[in-house]
Amino acid sequence: MKKNLTLLVTIALTSFYFSIALAQDETSKQKNENTYQLLNLFGDVFERVRATYVEEITDEQLIESAITGMLTSLDPHSSYLNAKNFKDMQVQTRGKFGGLGIEVTMENGLVRVVSPIDDTPAFRSGVKAGDLISHLDGKAVQGLTLAQAVELMRGKVGTDIKLTIRRVGAEPFEVNITRAVIPIRTVRSRIEGDIGYVRISSFSALTGTGLKQAMKKLNAELGDKMKGLVLDLRNNPGGLLDQAIAVSDTFMDQGEIVSTRTREKQDYTRFNARKGDLSNGKPIVVLVNGGSASASEIVAGALQDHKRAIVLGTKSFGKGSVQTIIPLSGRGAMRLTTALYYTPSGRSIQKVGIKPDIVVEQARVESLAQRGLLRREVDLRGALNNGNGPEKKSTSPSDSPTSKGESQPSDQAKQANRQDFQLQRALDLLRGVYFFNSNIETDKG
Repeated sequence: MKKNLTLLVTIALTSFYFSIALAQDETSKQKNENTYQLLNLFGDVFERVRATYVEEITDEQLIESAITGMLTSLDPHSSYLNAKNFKDMQVQTRGKFGGLGIEVTMENGLVRVVSPIDDTPAFRSGVKAGDLISHLDGKAVQGLTLAQAVELMRGKVGTDIKLTIRRVGAEPFEVNITRAVIPIRTVRSRIEGDIGYVRISSFSALTGTGLKQAMKKLNAELGDKMKGLVLDLRNNPGGLLDQAIAVSDTFMDQGEIVSTRTREKQDYTRFNARKGDLSNGKPIVVLVNGGSASASEIVAGALQDHKRAIVLGTKSFGKGSVQTIIPLSGRGAMRLTTALYYTPSGRSIQKVGIKPDIVVEQARVESLAQRGLLRREVDLRGALNNGNGPEKKSTSPSDSPTSKGESQPSDQAKQANRQDFQLQRALDLLRGVYFFNSNIETDKG
C-alpha cells in the first residue's frame, strides 16, 4: 500500500512539474512568436521606406536610425554611437589624443589661442596665448566651426601641420608643428591666498592622477599654511565612474563612496574609500551648480554624506544613472543605462540632485532661473525614476552654468574671481572655519 501511495505521489509531482514546464514552454513560445511578428513588421516598414521614400536613403542610414530610435526611447542617456562617435568618445575618456597642445576658441571667424599647454609641440614651437590662427595647411579657417577646426588640428601622432599665425605687432607668419600625444587636462589648480583651489572640468581616465599631482603641488607650495581647499565641480558634466571614486577617495580615509544597483534590487555593488586623505583633513568646500552632473554628484554626495566637505552653490543636475558602453560587432557601440547609483546614506539623486548645505546663487543666474530657461535631469523627457519611492515636484531655484572656474593667468584669474560670487563665499567660509577652529584650540590650550 505504501509503495503504491509513494508511486502515486511521485507520478503526481512529476505530472505537476511537467505541466509547469509545458506552460512555461508555451509562454516562452508565445513570446517568441510575438517577437518574430514584430520583427516582421519592422522588416515590412524597412522595405517600404527603402522602396518608396521620396529621397534615396541607404540601408545603413535606416538601420542606424532604427537602432538610435530604439535606444533613445528608453531614457535620455541611452544612445547608439556610430563608428566615428564611438572613436571620439574613446578619445575623450582615454584622456589623450594626437594633437598640438593648445586650448582654442573662435574669434571673428579665426581660431584664437587661449593658451598653449606646457611642454607640448605648440608650446615648444613658440605659439602664444592671444595668437590668431588664420590658415591650417594653407587652407583658411574662415567658415569652419570650432569643432571642425579642432578636428583638422588633431591627427596621427608624428604627422605635421602648418599654422598661419597672426600676432599683435608682427606680420603673419607660418609655423610647422609635429603632432604628439596630448593629455586632456581635466584638473587645474591654483593658490587663492592661503587656500588651495582645484577645478575639475570632467572625469576622464587621467583625472584621478591629475588630482593627485595637483594636491602634491598645492601641499608643497602652501604646506601647513593651507587653511582649506575649494573643489570646483560646477558645470562638470561627469564622466567615468571609477574616476569619480578615485577623486572622492583622495579626500577620504574610510567609508562607502557610492553604490550601484541594477534592476535586480539584490544586485548591487559598493565602492569604499582606502586610507590616504591627501588634503590631510583640511576643511573642504565643494562648489556645485545646475551643470554639475553624474560623476560630479557622486563626489559631492560622498563628501557631503561623510561630513567631509560643505557643499555650496545651487542644486546639481540630478543624473543618478550609470551608463555602460557596449561595443557592437563590426562597428560602433551602444551606451545603455544599466544601474542607478546611491550616495553613502542611501540617497538616489536621480531627478533630485545634490542639495547644497549652503545655497549661494550667482548674480547672473537668477534672471535665467526665473525665466525657466534652465533644464535638469527631471526636465528631460523619459527620465528614469529615482527608486526612492513617490517623487516630490522640485521647487528649488535653478541656476545657470556661468562660471567655469578654469585656471587663468593670475591677473585675469583675480578679475574673474571678483565676479565669481560663489567662489568668494567659499573662500570666506573656509577662512571663517579655520579661524573658528583656531580659537577653539587656543581656548583648550
